Amino acid sequence: MNGDTERSGGMDSWLADTRWLADTRSSYDTVATSYAEQMRESLDGKTYLLAALRLFVEAVRAAGGGPVADLGCGPGHVTAHLRRSGVDAFGIDVSPGMVEVARADHPGIRFEVGSMTGLDLADGSLAGAIAFWSLVHVPDEAVPVVLSDIGRVLRPDAPLLIGFHAGDGSRLKTKGYGGHPMRVHVHRRSPALMGGWLRDAGFTVEAELLTDPAGEHPGALLFARSRPR
Repeated sequence: MNGDTERSGGMDSWLADTRWLADTRSSYDTVATSYAEQMRESLDGKTYLLAALRLFVEAVRAAGGGPVADLGCGPGHVTAHLRRSGVDAFGIDVSPGMVEVARADHPGIRFEVGSMTGLDLADGSLAGAIAFWSLVHVPDEAVPVVLSDIGRVLRPDAPLLIGFHAGDGSRLKTKGYGGHPMRVHVHRRSPALMGGWLRDAGFTVEAELLTDPAGEHPGALLFARSRPR
């Protein structure tokens, strides 16, 4: 399934304009190789990100284990980290270029092209999911629908970890990794806003973590759990 696939029945108005999705795909196709070079060691020394991933892995194991999706996986560095931690992780990304790089960098791990706007996964098929800074280009009106679809594919009481840029406002990014041209909007959200969207989608928010809160690039991580049985 590719990112332009329309979901049947009651299509939300934001899907009528998929320009942002096409821009995201083409932008990351353009920067895939340069982006991968910068991301390969991006977790090294990131104490709090590694701790968050470790907590997520423990939550998946405590829930009985099973397949875990890295949604918006990019070049697959987080997917590979989860696999090394003993989780049956696979990656999905809207950019075919990113998926190609991920497959080359991490042979033996499953990576596929797809979009969070309509996941080609069966209901209740996942033991967990992670969206590590992969919602930052999704417009506000699309995020609740994306979260609802993630909830659909998760088992009851399955963990979800979301990382994102913390703050308010958006900016248009026209040049990116390696100086290549891009056209993507980068959205910052407050944990309260993201938490509200998660609760509206049926998730329970269990914890939040702020990273570099007074720095130039503040981030936030939310630990959530899907709708119980």
